[in-house]
Amino acid sequence: MASPASANPAGLEDVVAATSSICFLDGKQGRLLYRGYDIHDLAAHASFEEVVYLLWHGKLPKQSELDQLNASLAEKREIPEPVTKLLEMLPTSATPMEILRTVTSALSAYDPDGFRDNSIPANVRKAERLTAQIPTITAYIKRLRAGEVLVHPRKTGSIAENLLYMLFGKEPDELSTRTMNVALILHADHELNASTFAARVTAATLSDMYSSVVSGIGALAGPLHGGANEDVMKMLLRIGEESKVDSEVKGIFERKEKISGFGHRVYRTEDPRATHLRKLSEELGQRAGELKWFNMSKRIEALVKEEKGLYCNVDFYSASTYYVMGIPVDLYTPIFACSRISGWTAHVLEQLGNNRLIRPRADYTGDTDMTYKAIADR
Repeated sequence: MASPASANPAGLEDVVAATSSICFLDGKQGRLLYRGYDIHDLAAHASFEEVVYLLWHGKLPKQSELDQLNASLAEKREIPEPVTKLLEMLPTSATPMEILRTVTSALSAYDPDGFRDNSIPANVRKAERLTAQIPTITAYIKRLRAGEVLVHPRKTGSIAENLLYMLFGKEPDELSTRTMNVALILHADHELNASTFAARVTAATLSDMYSSVVSGIGALAGPLHGGANEDVMKMLLRIGEESKVDSEVKGIFERKEKISGFGHRVYRTEDPRATHLRKLSEELGQRAGELKWFNMSKRIEALVKEEKGLYCNVDFYSASTYYVMGIPVDLYTPIFACSRISGWTAHVLEQLGNNRLIRPRADYTGDTDMTYKAIADR
C-alpha cells in the first residue's frame, strides 16, 4: 500500500525542491550561471573573491566593496589556537575529510558571534570566517600529515595564492595561482547538489551556520559527490602508462565497472566546468614536461564517449590538474570544500532569508497490518 505522498523518482531526480536565485543549470545546453553570469565569463575574468561576493550579495562588487571583503577575509584566515591544537591531536590515520568535518565543527565554539545569533549580519560574518579558514585548515591538514611545519596564513594576497603558499611553503607561480583561482570559481556552487541540499535542510531547522556547513562537508565526503576526483586520480595511477590505457579501460567495460568522472545527473552534454579544467591540465602538464596524465585522461575521455556516450564532468580533469600541481590525492576533496564553502554559505543565507522547514514525504512500501505477538510466540 503506497503512502499518501506522491511517487517520486529515485534520488529525487528532476524534482524541484526549492526556489533559488543563486545558481542556474541548463543540462541540455551545458550552461552554468552564477546569479545570471555565465561560468565561462567568470572563469576568464573574475577573481574567486568577486564570485564569493556575487554569491552572497547577488551582484558583482565595486572596487571598494571588493577591497573591504578582501581585507575582512585576510583578517580572518588564522584559526583559533585551541583549534590548531585539536588539529595536531587528531590521528594521522583519519582521512582529511574526517579531520575537516571535526575541526570545522569545533570552530563554532570560538566564533565571536556565537551559536545563538542567527541574524543575517552575524551569518555573513560567520560565512566570511568559514570561507577564510577552511583553506587554512586544509593546508594545515596537508602539512601535519606530511610531518611538515605549519605555514601560517598571510594577511595579503588572494585566497588561491594564500592556499598554495600555505600548502607548499613558498611563493606560488602565476600559472598555479591562476589555475587555483579558476578551480575555486568552477567549484563554488552547483544548485541543489547533495552537499548544498544537506546544508539547506539543516539551515531550514534554524540551526546555526556551522551545523549547516558541517552537514555539507559530510555529504561532500562521499565518493559519489566530492570524492570522485580522488577516484579518477587513483585510476590514472593504477593504469600508470599511456600504453596501457586502452586495455585497462576495455577491462573496466567488460567488468561493467563505473569510471569516475563521467556522466552527470543534470548535464546531457559537456560539463562547462570540464572545458576549463581540461585546458589547465594540459597547460600545467606542458610546463612540467609531464603530459602523461593529461594524455591518459584525453584517451580515456575518448574511449568512454565512444563506448558509453558519456561526457566527462568537473571531477575528471581536476584530478590530473591537481596532481601535476603537487597536491596530494587525499586533499582533493578538502580543496573542493575550500571553494564550495562560498556556495554553501550563500544558500544558507538565502534559506534563512525566506525560511520554511524542509520536510518532504516518502512513498511507504512496507506492511500496514502487522499485529504484535508476545516474544514467546514469535
